Amino acid sequence: MFFELFRDFLYDLRTHRTRAALTLIAITWGTIAVVLLLSFGRGLGNQMMKGMMNAGNRIIILYGGETGLVYQGLPKGRRIRFVEDDVELIRKSVPGIGLISPQYHTNVTLSYGKNNTTTECEGVDPGFEEMRRMYPAGGGRFLNEVDVEQQRRVLVLGTKVAKDLFKDEDPIGKTIMVDRVPYTMVGIIQKKVQTAMNNGPDTRRAIIPYTTFRTSYGYKNVNSIVLQPSDPSRQEMVKSSIYEVLGRKYRFDTKDERALQMWDFIEGEKIMNKIGLGVSIFLFSIGFLTLIIAGVGVANVMYVVVKERTREIGIKMAVGARRSYIMAQFIFESLLLALSGGTIGILFCYAIVSIMWMFPAEEGAMQFVGRPVLSFSLILITVGILSAIGFAAGVFPARKAASVDPVESLRYE
Repeated sequence: MFFELFRDFLYDLRTHRTRAALTLIAITWGTIAVVLLLSFGRGLGNQMMKGMMNAGNRIIILYGGETGLVYQGLPKGRRIRFVEDDVELIRKSVPGIGLISPQYHTNVTLSYGKNNTTTECEGVDPGFEEMRRMYPAGGGRFLNEVDVEQQRRVLVLGTKVAKDLFKDEDPIGKTIMVDRVPYTMVGIIQKKVQTAMNNGPDTRRAIIPYTTFRTSYGYKNVNSIVLQPSDPSRQEMVKSSIYEVLGRKYRFDTKDERALQMWDFIEGEKIMNKIGLGVSIFLFSIGFLTLIIAGVGVANVMYVVVKERTREIGIKMAVGARRSYIMAQFIFESLLLALSGGTIGILFCYAIVSIMWMFPAEEGAMQFVGRPVLSFSLILITVGILSAIGFAAGVFPARKAASVDPVESLRYE
């Protein structure tokens, strides 16, 4: 039976080449619209998420605020300023803390030979590397515990700052002046996409041990505290515990949200996921409507086929062809048209996606748009949609064909 259905399909293609070609083009274009839009939407969402994670890898940045409530006879409006001891207090008292670091920052002047530049300098703990994804490039390294303990004058730079100072020279191991004090270059931060910023882009950043920063600049208060929960799902518990611990020390109401300010990247990740889902639904809707229009074209073609083959259908039924066979014939042709056009469209999309992956991901427009992602699940969804459209486009013409009266069909001109 399958061979006969396929033979009839090929016969119809040969007889109506132009009509079949236009139908295939419509289905192919609809498939391309769905697959490419979703692939580029997925790539854009991934790149946006990557850019945010590169600025803060599921971290919470804690700033001192100003009390907004009267508490135990103390007036509101008191300024909360952190010290380094608060970092150790949070580490010991708040369960679920994975990494934590004090964060000092100020503007500094960097000099190497005749080259000078001004940039943001931060004093941090070695855990900052993972929390801010400041991974070293080439043969360099980030700060380590020995640097902190011995208050070493070592320096890690962002790519653009290093380029301004050293041009094409290898900077690792070189001595650089930071506000006229010599520091040793130990690493350069890898180039990365960054869609959120804390005190400026990491490409224009200078990093030194927080102990060195404190003794060099005489800061008594840290500008902020950066922490990463060991389990992101415990984010709210960690934030609540921080309010309790610091509330006891600085004597403010734990419900006073103005006393502490938090930049929560974990919450930002959740919002970004929702935005990505919304973009995907929007793009899918556009592509799906295009595919539906192509499906209407298939249905119209099948109705024309039924009309043109009325005599043939009548003869088949007169010689004993069952109603189910007649319906299967037209549903099969409709499905095959839809899936053939869909296959062509998917192969075309695969070629486009493969070409896009040949371009560097961190340069030009690609660093913002991202590489399109053609996943197996997307292909399965597309095939399912095509099958549903092909079936729906064929079932109604098939029912009309199966209801033909053999006697009346033989008189049909």
